[in-house]
Amino acid sequence: MSNNPINLGLRFVLELAMLAALAYWGWTMHEGLTQVLLVIALPLAAATLWGVFRVDNDPKKAPVRIPGVLRLLLELALFVMAVALLAQAGQPTLALIFGVIVLIHYVISYDRIQWLLQQP
Repeated sequence: MSNNPINLGLRFVLELAMLAALAYWGWTMHEGLTQVLLVIALPLAAATLWGVFRVDNDPKKAPVRIPGVLRLLLELALFVMAVALLAQAGQPTLALIFGVIVLIHYVISYDRIQWLLQQP
């Protein structure tokens, strides 16, 4: 089910929403140079972690290969951070909706989770 085109599209949208949530927190919770730096640095750091530390064949060769369980924890940590920062930035309803959609996505992607947990 995790390779269904609709689910892959949802996953991509969730990844973009996570990056947007990090930027939103930086923009709304800070001012001045710190604000600008966080709007750029937080999403950039998250995207770098997401893209560099991967399991081979998910969906291609990993630039830096990590165990599947560590990849799963990295993904969950970034999504949980996005939910928490949205709530802290005064968007608790949006944070809840985003968190529920992420949870639904992972339930639907149970086969990918099983695959990740089996990767050394």
